[in-house]
Amino acid sequence: MAGRKLIDSSRQDEEPIYGKHYLPRKFKTAIAVPPANDVDIFANDLGFIAIAENEHLVGFNVTVGGGMSLTHGEPNTYPRLADVIGYCPKHKTLQVAEEILKIQRDFGDRTNRKHARLKYTIDDRGVDWFKFELNRRLGWQLGAPRKYKFEYSGDRYGWNKGVNDTWDYTVFIQNGRIADDDAPLMTGLREIAKVHDGDFRISPNQNLIIGKVNDHNKPIIESLLRQHRFIEPGQQSALRLNAMACVAFPTCSLAMAESERYLPTFLDKLEPILRRFGLENDSILLRMTGCPNGCARPFLGEIGLVGKAPGKYNLYLGAGFEGQRLNKLYRENINEEQILAELTPLLQHYADNRQAGERFGDFVIRTGYIEAMTEGRDFQR
Repeated sequence: MAGRKLIDSSRQDEEPIYGKHYLPRKFKTAIAVPPANDVDIFANDLGFIAIAENEHLVGFNVTVGGGMSLTHGEPNTYPRLADVIGYCPKHKTLQVAEEILKIQRDFGDRTNRKHARLKYTIDDRGVDWFKFELNRRLGWQLGAPRKYKFEYSGDRYGWNKGVNDTWDYTVFIQNGRIADDDAPLMTGLREIAKVHDGDFRISPNQNLIIGKVNDHNKPIIESLLRQHRFIEPGQQSALRLNAMACVAFPTCSLAMAESERYLPTFLDKLEPILRRFGLENDSILLRMTGCPNGCARPFLGEIGLVGKAPGKYNLYLGAGFEGQRLNKLYRENINEEQILAELTPLLQHYADNRQAGERFGDFVIRTGYIEAMTEGRDFQR
């Protein structure tokens, strides 16, 4: 092997889809299986919503143009929900994905990094233009979107029936941080890995799925989870089980305020307010980030907190619980005391006057606290 040349520097390889230039920026793809929108499908550049008939997958509704990030004070940057542009049969899914990616490759903005996502490519030219261009490249037309229904956007904790007579166990991991801290979570997972012959999956909501557990290992893993004090879902408020934060300080150089390290403390102060009004078992989506780049999808939170400065956050309200609506700015650049003071009467009003089954995000819109945000381009205007 000594002196052998491993790479021919004269050879010019070209990626077959991206070509020489790759994509102008990141490109996120997700698949959702109703009734679960656990991937927040509308926050992704490209998405596929599974459509089944008689419990068999037949195809997908196609979504394009989602994205969360914005820049404070720059109204031409904004979060955007993806559009459902049509239906494709399952055997044509890869062709559709490839052609959508190529459209962004060919038309995405390569001069302005803040304007380089697919959402801006679509808004600059229009959804109708995008569908026409896609159908032209495909050589056939997408069908009309099929009916579907999302009922929730988070994870199902505990044991859930998997495939081929196996089980999946979804473990609540606060903010996705696995460490031997208050409980020996890292040690516990290492012990589980010694006996587990399935897989481990990180969920889109910062939790961990111990997947493909057979009947023999199920009681063994249950025992190890108890031994290492993994928190059972029933021991936490519904608010905490649905909350997410980005890493922020000290890891992220873009952070303007705390997030991951601060969210548990903030929840400790908000949960007593919920208990006072009998809301501790009500699922409310709360998302917190240290900056507006949207890594924990804060603009899809019924309560969204986005860092503006150390100890200061913008408070957003009114997103849809199923991930189908953005929230809207309610108060700007406020501290913890002010945030709690704003939320307390809102939560009391919600507890006393909500309609049957009404989510918090829907309630604040119906009662006039905030207007529904229907168009991303209006988000900062």
